[in-house]
Formats: sequence, C-alpha cells, structure tokens
Amino acid sequence: MGLHNRAVGRYGERVAARYLLAAGLQIIETNWRCEIGELDIVARDGRCLVVCEVKTRTSEAFGSPIEAVTTAKAARLRRLAGAWVTAHPAQSRGLSGLRIDVVGVLRPRQGRSQITHLAGVGS
Repeated sequence: MGLHNRAVGRYGERVAARYLLAAGLQIIETNWRCEIGELDIVARDGRCLVVCEVKTRTSEAFGSPIEAVTTAKAARLRRLAGAWVTAHPAQSRGLSGLRIDVVGVLRPRQGRSQITHLAGVGS
C-alpha cells in the first residue's frame, strides 16, 4: 500500500472513531493485529462487542467505500473478533453479543467527508 493510501486510511479511521464515539460507542482498541489480520476499531455498544471495518475512498470511481466489504471479508472479521476475545479475556467479560459494523468514509477533494455507517453486516 502506498504512502498516500495509508494516509487516507488513517484519516478515515480517525473520522470513523470520532463518529462512533459521538454515536455513543466506547472505543476499546484501534488497529489491533494478530497473525490472521487486523481489526480497525474494536468498540462496545452497551454489552455488545462491535468490530468495525473502516473503508476510506477519495472518490467513488471504483465504487463506494462500503462496497469494498464482501461477505468473505465479513466472515474474516468474525474470525478476527473471536481472536480478539481470546486475547482479551478481561475486556471481554460481561459482553453478551458481537456485531460487525462497516464505516465508509468518502473524502472528496473539496467539501466535507461523507460517512456511511452500516451496523450488523454479515449477521
């Protein structure tokens, strides 16, 4: 991934984290990595663990950011969520559910970023 794409991705993750906080979620961790991949944002919504994939684009020339999350990607996020729970038993205590969310951030050259939040993808 090029330097520009990484910067765009980091920007989108910051925007998504602020958005989720404003929506009442508690951010537990960002950019958690293990041998099978990475979770962009791990959060709590009440007693529900929320694993959030963030996709950021500067245009919709190749589709919307949300369209980049396939069924296979959602399944992989579920496996990653299980790995996170296993690695964080104390933080996982008291959780009663798991939700996979996607936040798409469209950052045009001019104007404000547009945010799309899909909760419960691949459930």
